[in-house]
Amino acid sequence: MTEKNPIKETKKVFIFDDNLEILELCTEILEDIGCEVKTSPSTNSVEQQVADYMPHLILMDNWLPDISGIEATRLLKSNEALKNIPVLYFSANSNISALAAEAGADDFLAKPFDIDLFETTVKKYTGV
Repeated sequence: MTEKNPIKETKKVFIFDDNLEILELCTEILEDIGCEVKTSPSTNSVEQQVADYMPHLILMDNWLPDISGIEATRLLKSNEALKNIPVLYFSANSNISALAAEAGADDFLAKPFDIDLFETTVKKYTGV
């Protein structure tokens, strides 16, 4: 019996957030839609962390220990090998659209988020 469907590549998502409850919730949602998930509560060596995993999408919180989400996103977007990975800015700040623009993120999602909107936005960037 031959397989008619080509094997679909599992989409990888990397989440940077220092709130463990958010990381657990997002991981559960993303795994439910078929993504592989890596999380980090720190932006220490953010470029190395991302290069080691090479995700299809990055979710970046604003308030992080070490360097801020804005600085971390700018580092990623200025790195030739990583700049094409979409970064979804992910924060409870009321001015999230301005922060996302300042960081150079591809899009943003306000916390607390609607799960359907979260899934739709992730699917938009990963093609899941």
